[in-house]
Amino acid sequence: MTRLMHTALTAIALTATLAACGQQSQQAADKAKASASKAADSAATATKDAATAASAAAKDATNAAADAAKSAADATKDAAAKATDAMKSATTTTTEAAKDAATSAADASKDAAAKASDAAKTATDAAKEAAKK
Repeated sequence: MTRLMHTALTAIALTATLAACGQQSQQAADKAKASASKAADSAATATKDAATAASAAAKDATNAAADAAKSAADATKDAAAKATDAMKSATTTTTEAAKDAATSAADASKDAAAKASDAAKTATDAAKEAAKK
């Protein structure tokens, strides 16, 4: 009977041990499940935050590119306006220089014609004097 009692007590102890292990296993499984759920939530939040940050960065990059394009267009417009002004100024200066040159040439032609007329008159008078002698 001692042996039977001993076997029964061993069986009870083993059953109690297995029951305790089962409870600990269940508790560990519950804790693992809760940790996995928290990790999944954290990963989802991190993914959402990363997507939001990427969207904001893309929006900022698009705005910066648009600003750069606008600045380039404005600079091109300003350069074209300055080139047009320079062309107008050069045209005006060239026209004035051509007028001045034409006036100077006309004055020089008048002076040369007057001198030629005086020389012709002098030569005619000299020829008349020579013919009289």
